[in-house]
Amino acid sequence: MLEDPCSTQLIDANGEFNVAGLENFIKTVKLADCGLSYAVVAIMGPQSSGKSTLLNHLFYTNFREMDAFRGRSQTTKGIWMAKAVGIEPCTIVMDLEGTDGRERGEDDTAFEKQSALFALAVSDIVLINMWCHDIGREQAANRPLLKTVFQVMMRLFSPRKTTLLFVIRDKTKTPLEYLEPVLREDIQKIWDTVSKPHANKETPLSDFFNVEVTALSSYEEKEEQFKEQVAQLRQRFFHSISPGGLAGDRQGVIPGSGFSFSAQQIWNVIKQNKDLDLPAHKVMVATVRCEEIANEKFRRLASDERWLELEKAVQDGPVLGFGKRLSAILETFLSEYDKEAIFFDEGVRNAKRRQLELKALQFVHPAYISMLGHLRSKTLESFKTRLEESLRRGEGFAASVRTCTHACMLEFNHGCADTAVKQADWDVSKVREKLRRDIEAQASAVCNAKLSEQIAKYEKQLTIALTEPVESLFEAGGKETWASIRKLLKRETDAAVSGFSSAIAGFELDQSTFDKLVQDLRDCARSLVKKKAREEAGKILIRMKDRFASVFNHDNDSLPRVWTGKEDIRTITKEASTASLKLLSVMVAIRLDEKPDKIADILSSSLLDGTVAAASSSSSKDRNIVPLRDPLASSTWEEIPPEDTLITPVQCKSLWRQFRAETEYTVTQALSAQEAYKRNNNWLPPAWAILAMIVLGFNEFMLLLRNPLYLLVLFVTYLLSRALWTQLDIPGEFRHGTLAGILSISSRFFPTVMNLLRRLAEEAQGRTTPQAQRPTQQPPLVHHQSFRNQTQQPNTGTNSIPVSSVSSNISSTESVTDYNEYSSPQQIRKRVANIE
Repeated sequence: MLEDPCSTQLIDANGEFNVAGLENFIKTVKLADCGLSYAVVAIMGPQSSGKSTLLNHLFYTNFREMDAFRGRSQTTKGIWMAKAVGIEPCTIVMDLEGTDGRERGEDDTAFEKQSALFALAVSDIVLINMWCHDIGREQAANRPLLKTVFQVMMRLFSPRKTTLLFVIRDKTKTPLEYLEPVLREDIQKIWDTVSKPHANKETPLSDFFNVEVTALSSYEEKEEQFKEQVAQLRQRFFHSISPGGLAGDRQGVIPGSGFSFSAQQIWNVIKQNKDLDLPAHKVMVATVRCEEIANEKFRRLASDERWLELEKAVQDGPVLGFGKRLSAILETFLSEYDKEAIFFDEGVRNAKRRQLELKALQFVHPAYISMLGHLRSKTLESFKTRLEESLRRGEGFAASVRTCTHACMLEFNHGCADTAVKQADWDVSKVREKLRRDIEAQASAVCNAKLSEQIAKYEKQLTIALTEPVESLFEAGGKETWASIRKLLKRETDAAVSGFSSAIAGFELDQSTFDKLVQDLRDCARSLVKKKAREEAGKILIRMKDRFASVFNHDNDSLPRVWTGKEDIRTITKEASTASLKLLSVMVAIRLDEKPDKIADILSSSLLDGTVAAASSSSSKDRNIVPLRDPLASSTWEEIPPEDTLITPVQCKSLWRQFRAETEYTVTQALSAQEAYKRNNNWLPPAWAILAMIVLGFNEFMLLLRNPLYLLVLFVTYLLSRALWTQLDIPGEFRHGTLAGILSISSRFFPTVMNLLRRLAEEAQGRTTPQAQRPTQQPPLVHHQSFRNQTQQPNTGTNSIPVSSVSSNISSTESVTDYNEYSSPQQIRKRVANIE
């Protein structure tokens, strides 16, 4: 078939079109790259007229030539094709089988017409080789052939202007200018006698053909002269497709990439114009026998031990060298088929071989698919491992995915090359695409997991950074609470977004996805603050009562108040209520956007100043007067959207009513304590009683002045009274109530008097008893506990303790205890925040 890279047999002697040879030829000469810049030249003429010799000298081709020393016989069979050497543009040369050959016999005319018609249809230039001495003869000049070709061409194909170059061989002494008119006249006569369609009845020959005539000397007798004339003729084929060139107008020329398909279709049309004979008997025998051989080889293949072993191994896992092993098995049985069927008809033999090969490939294809499946699974696992290791080394996610994907696809391609079967041209693109989709799905899953980890990490960071500080700010509840929360939220959100952006930079996300993730993180931060605000709003009543108690029960130095009667409880109550109302105004709505509102003023005017109450009382007194509008008689705030409302105006009114009811007891207790303190510390008689005593006791006072003994007695009595006053600690006893003081003094009076007398007697004798100092070592806890229970157990061993020291110990202990109770860190922090 293919003799060398630049020539091939296009159509064999049996009229079979060599599709594979033509495709290979086109690839070799790169005809597809030429576009329209190529020309096709064909030659036809009588057998053994020197056509191949002329083409070899004219285009430097290597067509087979006749050996004159072995006799005159058929050399070219069918149609051969070659590329002209050294001629631009690319020129394709076709050498047709000669006419009037004795080898074909009866079938000569049919194939002669078909080949001539094919040459005229695909060629730009047709060389017609003819002997000089045959000009004017009917058969020798191919007049019947041209007549038939003209007629059939007009019927089958659209008109195409082709150049007919008549080459007169072995020119005699008759000048060319005498031979050319005769030849042209013969051609015109043939054209005139051809029956034409009605549309082309008057169409001249020049519309279909350019007729050119040239003459060459005898190659055998005048070889040098022949070569010179051929060299001159060769120059006419350079740039033959240019305007005015030898190739004509080239209307409807096919691009080089479509030449193969066009030639096949033209030959099919030509072949269909002739009834084909039934296959000969030998062809039928070859068909049956070759099919039997093919079936026998297939059965042997199915039971071959090597194949069964390979098939089992593939089911268990990937097999190294699968393609080579399977190709060797198939090649063994195909070679055996070739040996047994070599003597049968070539066409039938090759057809059955192709059927056997196709059937065998279909049989082993499932094993091939299984092998590809193992390769795909192995490559996918390799991708997972590579990606995990790459991420562990700290490489960027997107870069790691690209690197691992490239490496794994190369690994898969190498595996496919090792799996490829020589006899098959199976496409692995679907498996490769499936692997790529699996890798992308795996990468996407890992990407989502890693992104989820980063999102969870920074959401947790925001939760830690915002929850407690926001709760502390809500507890403080000052004027700048929401401003501080906004500042805190912006600072922590920006820090989290910055860290999150750096963490996901290696993912190389598209801008829209990146923006969405960042916005979700910001929304998460806002939702945390909103959630905490709603939690704190649910505890607002408790917070308000705590704030009221903190402000009401502590002075400006955060020390517990002692209600002595000098404090203005009304003012303190208003201050505490104002502080609680500020806390309520902070918690009624979420203010993450810097939008001013009048909620604090509305609450102050409506709840603290009593505008609503005043309006209600006014409306109850005079029904004819239109009452003032209650700004809290609504379920929404004017400046606050419903989704940001934590406590509605109506709820604020209800909460304040409940707050006032629950804090009223604290105020009442303070007033009671103040009244009790005043009563306990006012032990002197009234001023009028003292004045009455001075006026009415004037005589007794004068009597004492006149009698010094009375003064001495009075002085001693004063000393005893002063000692008893000090020992009994009468002011301290009455500090806790009149009744408690009387009971305590009455129980301690007689022991104290006896103790004083005993000490006086001992001092008069100049000695001191050990028991006089024993009570001083008694801890004051007994008397402290006795005071707490307001009961006194008589004890002679302890009656010598001074009452003033007991009272002092009691006061000191209570002061320390009260200060510790009211000075805890949390109370101090609340107090400081309130002062701020």
